Amino acid sequence: MPISVLLSERKYSFLCLASILLISFAFLLLTYTSYPFFFAFPLPSDIHVSVSSPPPPSRSSSLQFPTEPELETQPADHLDLNVSLNIRWRACRLGSVTVDYIPCLDNSKAIKQLKSKKHLEHRERHCPKPPPRCLVPLPKSYKVPVQWPQSRDMIWYSNVPHPKLVEYKKEQNWVRKSDDYFVFPGGGTQFKNGVTAYIDFITETVPVIKWGEHIRVVLDVGCGVASFGGYLLDRDVVTMSFAPKDEHEAQIQFALERGIPATLSVIGSKKLTFPDDAYDLIHCARCRVHWEEDGGKPLLELNRILRPGGFFVWSATPVYRNDERDRYVWKSMVALTQSICWKVVAKRDNFDSTEIGLVIYQKPSSYSCYAHDRTKRPPLCDRKIKKEISWYKPLRHCTSRLPVDSNGNLLGWPSPWPHRLRNKPQSLPAEPDAEAIFNEDTKHWAALVSDVYFDALAINWASIRNVMDMNAGYGGFAAALNELPLWVMNVVPIDAQDTLSIIFERGLIGIYHDWCESLSTYPRTYDLLHSSFLFKNRKERCNIIDVAVEMDRILRPGGYLLLQDTMETIQKLNPVLRSLQWSTSLYEGQFLVGKKGFWRPKN
Repeated sequence: MPISVLLSERKYSFLCLASILLISFAFLLLTYTSYPFFFAFPLPSDIHVSVSSPPPPSRSSSLQFPTEPELETQPADHLDLNVSLNIRWRACRLGSVTVDYIPCLDNSKAIKQLKSKKHLEHRERHCPKPPPRCLVPLPKSYKVPVQWPQSRDMIWYSNVPHPKLVEYKKEQNWVRKSDDYFVFPGGGTQFKNGVTAYIDFITETVPVIKWGEHIRVVLDVGCGVASFGGYLLDRDVVTMSFAPKDEHEAQIQFALERGIPATLSVIGSKKLTFPDDAYDLIHCARCRVHWEEDGGKPLLELNRILRPGGFFVWSATPVYRNDERDRYVWKSMVALTQSICWKVVAKRDNFDSTEIGLVIYQKPSSYSCYAHDRTKRPPLCDRKIKKEISWYKPLRHCTSRLPVDSNGNLLGWPSPWPHRLRNKPQSLPAEPDAEAIFNEDTKHWAALVSDVYFDALAINWASIRNVMDMNAGYGGFAAALNELPLWVMNVVPIDAQDTLSIIFERGLIGIYHDWCESLSTYPRTYDLLHSSFLFKNRKERCNIIDVAVEMDRILRPGGYLLLQDTMETIQKLNPVLRSLQWSTSLYEGQFLVGKKGFWRPKN
């Protein structure tokens, strides 16, 4: 039968339709083979794909963003690193806070709606939903930061242009402005003779405090510009300096610009993002924390994160002044510390030539004291609380239980530094192969850092000081970098295995964090971000574009992202980084190195 007859009969009309569908399908298949990226996910009108070097993004006041791209994974040798999502990025516009924007701490709308600020709720995290997708602009005349070790003593004024502390603390020698620099003489509210003399005075007062051997991990509460932690680095001590974002303008930003470990936090209504029994010593020099308030919850939180046998150094006016307010605070502090069995190991309350007044407490390492007169003591915390991750958890009026091993035996003090870095941690899980896994992890990172990160990747390690490991595990990456003049903030994601206690026991520092939210740190504070399979278990919770925006916020211009991940993740992330005008390179199909430039969008 002729084809014309077939097509003219209605009963064969499906043949015509089938032919058209077959031709259309063949055309689509051929097109997909040549340009697979176009059919991976729907593109909004203000986003297109470029397969050449990315041009400057178009200017726009309104944004529409894609959801996380769904792409067909390409072999490493077929991946074109020049593919870019040309998103019409815009600069953040938030008035005076714009260049220092911290989304979870500068959420003015949420802060205005708070019912109470009694417990410093307005200094705590209030993250916007969804996360903002604007880019933080650079301060005017921003420069490549001064390198370590010179940065400990001087930084560019233009990078942190906040002169208020110069005037506010001029009598205490915190910071001075000198031409184009801020200069840090090493003074402080409680150490007017200099921080070095103050550190020496502590060890003279309590000789068992052997810096860099017995005492390795320190927390400095209300740290000012972090000179205490900065000078302890000379003693092989790593100090986490923390303070809130408050009227002491940019103190943590000063610390990080200097290359000193620091984070933004406050002892308010929520637990600090550290594990139990983390710090060997905690220091407070006029830190303005009212330890006795709210039934002593602030001091009970300090007790939680202080290692049994560890020390609390409190240098404050109630120790040595006799006015009514200071006497009241001292009396309250005596009652509170006795109730949790802290003992005074030294007190210097008579001002001599040192001009230093302080008291040093020690936390008990056994339950012998707790057994006496329990009616006068806060109750021991429920055993379940010991296992919870300190993330948005309320402060509790209870005494933290002492750490035990799988057999219920109390844990002892870690090995002296540096042996504790590589010795078996007492806090390892009880599984039979836990020690072998830990040792293998340590060997793996030592080899990978030496053979690949140092020798094969285009990273200028001499320019790197502030490092963040976004998915730290046991801290093996940080341990492998120990001999370099840098420090690592080890981040344990809240949905990962809780290994942060092990990290601290090794003599390293870190925090808990949820990478679906913004980090509590200033923009431009890290030289290198390391990510080892971070996105593996977070595809359902976190949008990869939001994480890329946050990485862009906290990384300094000229800084690096070093990512080890699957090709699927690399194929999704690389076009986003290219849209941010980062340069990228790929090694062995699993190591992506991104370098952030100085480009910022102009609205």
